[in-house]
Amino acid sequence: MNRRVAIAGVGLAESGSVPQFSAFQLLARASRRALVETGLKPEDIDGFGSTGLGVLPPIEVAEHLGLRPTWLEATSVGGSTWEVMAAHAVDAIAQGHAETVLLAYGSTARSDVKLGRRSANMSFGSAGPAQFDTPAGASLVSKYAMAAQRHMHEYGTTIDQLATVAVEARRFAELNPAAERRTPMSLDDVHGARMIATPFTSPHCCLRSDGAAAVILTTEDRARDLPQTPVRVLGSAEHASHSTMSQWEDFTVSPAAVTGPLAFKRAGVTPSDIDVCQIYDAFTYGVVVTLEDLGFCAKGEGGAFVTETGIGPGGGLPVNTDGGGLSACHPGMRGLFLLVEATRQLRGEAEARQVPDAALACVSGTGGWFSSSATVILARD
Repeated sequence: MNRRVAIAGVGLAESGSVPQFSAFQLLARASRRALVETGLKPEDIDGFGSTGLGVLPPIEVAEHLGLRPTWLEATSVGGSTWEVMAAHAVDAIAQGHAETVLLAYGSTARSDVKLGRRSANMSFGSAGPAQFDTPAGASLVSKYAMAAQRHMHEYGTTIDQLATVAVEARRFAELNPAAERRTPMSLDDVHGARMIATPFTSPHCCLRSDGAAAVILTTEDRARDLPQTPVRVLGSAEHASHSTMSQWEDFTVSPAAVTGPLAFKRAGVTPSDIDVCQIYDAFTYGVVVTLEDLGFCAKGEGGAFVTETGIGPGGGLPVNTDGGGLSACHPGMRGLFLLVEATRQLRGEAEARQVPDAALACVSGTGGWFSSSATVILARD
């Protein structure tokens, strides 16, 4: 078997600060909305992928949703997790190991900190390979900041160019009623904000949010019998780069340099064919270097691409059209939200932020401190 696969339904729960819901409840609300879109019932779901929630993910989550799947996925590689899971689900459906797969994620990352259920510490521990990074004070944000400064040193990337990523994300968020931050923001606002880790002030860094997302994949043939316009998965690729910073050969090259070319080759399209991008934006630098490595511009030209080609509303390549993790929401491993927004753009449902005639989308997730990447190419049916 080699069946072609499509996204048949997507759903989001409330996001931002929603302490009235648990992470399980948020995940269930997003999943229910995805099911309602498709007209399917829980018993129609025979494949399930989830991680980041419960002691035995995805078993506890499946139980909470009333599912008894015969295909399971629990990959956990940070922000690229959901693009990896989508690729695995496509393979499973194509080979007949599953018919309809639900991917679902929920988090109360914001409320947990506000209510004292966890700290805001972004260290991932000091055991194993991390023992060589932790004594140097290498938190997640400092690792991204180091990489950004190296890019600035090597290629002359400017702080204005990095800040433009945040400004353009906010311009899209202004058009998205569900976005957490919608107040207009200028370059001066970005530069004058609280310093987090040089060169990043707070707007260069993603939000900490509650939220949940869900995506349903099935065969193209079945998807065409369901209410929503199918969004076809043309190709994908995944790559593991490094865990310890000393093993990252070049801070100016992300693992998207591997997944981008592979995904485009497998999809049979090129970066110049793409109408809209959803790129993981834990920090502004991530967008700049990922655009380069996916092939939208040459190495070192990402900053100029952002300011000259344009990634905001009306730009040459609209990026993160919901406002991204910088302005819309960032409930931890945000990669599933990228797939939701890409799907809505290709179905023409994004309302004020809709990219005209969007037919092809590139979705690229990044995990850890550029530790992993997964890229998925989607097409309007």
